[in-house]
Amino acid sequence: ELENQLSTKSKTLDELKQSLAFNGNADQTPEALSLRIPELCEMMDSIVSQVAQLKTSVQSIMEQWKVYDEAYADVSLKTTRYLYCVNQCKPSVLSLEYLKKQIRTLQ
Repeated sequence: ELENQLSTKSKTLDELKQSLAFNGNADQTPEALSLRIPELCEMMDSIVSQVAQLKTSVQSIMEQWKVYDEAYADVSLKTTRYLYCVNQCKPSVLSLEYLKKQIRTLQ
């Protein structure tokens, strides 16, 4: 969606550049300029609308990223705690067979 919006903005910018290049070579009479003003205003309104949509999209993405970031931090903390508990709670005797072998050795 963002790529489409950026592509649209790029096309609009190219159109404006071409329009400026064309107008630079054309006769700049007041009548010609007065005919271009509504077209330029319409283009400007379109760009303003597209920028507003882009801001809304970026804001939504940033909010989603914040939720992801918080969830990642929570999972990371819980994983660290779990690993600590697993390492600290290991039984000193690994198996019943190992314990029997130790008893035989002591006898």
